[in-house]
Amino acid sequence: MHPSGLAILLGAGPNTGTGIARVLAHPSHGNMAVALLARRPESLKGVADSLRAFTPDAVIETFPTDTSPNALKKAFSDIRQHESFRDLKLRVAIYSVKHSSKKPFLDETYGEFTESLETYVGGAFTFAQESIKRFFADHGEEGLDAGAEKKGTLIFTGTLGALRCNAEYAAYGAGRASVRQLAQTLAREMSAKGIHVVHTIANGSIQDDQGEDQKTGKKMSADAVGKTYLWLSEQEPCLWTHELDMRPAQEKF
Repeated sequence: MHPSGLAILLGAGPNTGTGIARVLAHPSHGNMAVALLARRPESLKGVADSLRAFTPDAVIETFPTDTSPNALKKAFSDIRQHESFRDLKLRVAIYSVKHSSKKPFLDETYGEFTESLETYVGGAFTFAQESIKRFFADHGEEGLDAGAEKKGTLIFTGTLGALRCNAEYAAYGAGRASVRQLAQTLAREMSAKGIHVVHTIANGSIQDDQGEDQKTGKKMSADAVGKTYLWLSEQEPCLWTHELDMRPAQEKF
């Protein structure tokens, strides 16, 4: 079955990223071709191999990259030129990067603090800008008022740190809160242009498993996150979810 479109996922790790990609790629769910982006080539290969074993006909390609501007721009350029994605339009772009920093505030240095922000917030900025450019290139720049259809969905996977933080998480909290605000301003600017922008808050552990902890609501399953993201990507302009708090049933809040 020919893919219905293209999904780009930055943060394609063995847990959350694998579950999201599996749902987006599977013919009975998203049926999309998926471009997987992450820092470590060996980890990317492992994720891609497991996805192909589960869905042999899936179109899965890997692009090792970090979150620096030049590396991300090259990755998007390579995706556009890749033979596997010929004639496919971008439907969903997901920024799901794990980045943490914990240190007593007086031990923090200005350089370490700003480096953390540059890595996570700067990466979100470049990923969003490249994704939006691709949405416009693939679907045109006319807005919804001019009769255009939805161009696609841009999702940022956040954490509870975007809302409140514990002691010694100054850089982490600043970064997570900044990306949440980035998502909010993009939603206000891009929604009328046909781009659906979502910020999710993953409050609790996510594992690529369907074990007892998932069944009893102690942990989230990666597949469940993937199904939620697919649902978000299918929302029509008459109702768009902007922010979504995700947690397993037994997570305290």
